[in-house]
Amino acid sequence: MEKGGKKMVEVSTSILTMEKGKEAETLLALEKSKTDYFHIDVMDGNFVEKDTYHDMVEYSAYIRRISNLPMDVHLMVKDIETAIEVFSAVEPNIIIFHLEACENKEEVMKYITLIKEKGSRVGIAIKPETPIEQVYEYLPYIHTCLVMTVEPGKGGQTLITDMLAKISELKLYTERKNIDIDIEADGGINLKTATRVKRAGANVLVAGTAILMASDYKVIIDELKEEE
Repeated sequence: MEKGGKKMVEVSTSILTMEKGKEAETLLALEKSKTDYFHIDVMDGNFVEKDTYHDMVEYSAYIRRISNLPMDVHLMVKDIETAIEVFSAVEPNIIIFHLEACENKEEVMKYITLIKEKGSRVGIAIKPETPIEQVYEYLPYIHTCLVMTVEPGKGGQTLITDMLAKISELKLYTERKNIDIDIEADGGINLKTATRVKRAGANVLVAGTAILMASDYKVIIDELKEEE
């Protein structure tokens, strides 16, 4: 979303560390607190060590039943095509897949096309060690580039500060090439790190632990959204 020509900061709340048995209460509180998206971390135990696949299939279906809030599905999987088919069933706003899980350019373009055919927006994610330049050729075809600011696979990690420069490079490149795209930062986002991440150029912040461990979700979400 834009305000005066500048993209407004949006928050995508990761439900990865959501407390078992309190799902409905947590999700409805997050919606009331004006999170912009529910961030669905899909891990296959292969591309990353952790396996959340079955849980996220259940959670995303449950969210669709109780809420109209957009879902932001982040696929940390090797079998991207199957995951697109599975998670398209819940009509997410966006499906994001990892560049590193693709063999070649043809495969990347195939998944971009498939996601669009399913009616969702498209994002590409990159791990910390992947040079940002590797995603440049795909930017005209996608809606979001997600920069991992921690190693993917688990919640509660500390932000890798070197990733701020990567976000800045991406922001400068999109401005120079006049490419309208969301820049999403995922990992170690909290009230201390958010300011630097936003200044670097990210306009979508993924936060899980920082929000879910707070006594008042809205206070944290509002602060994360504050313009720099």
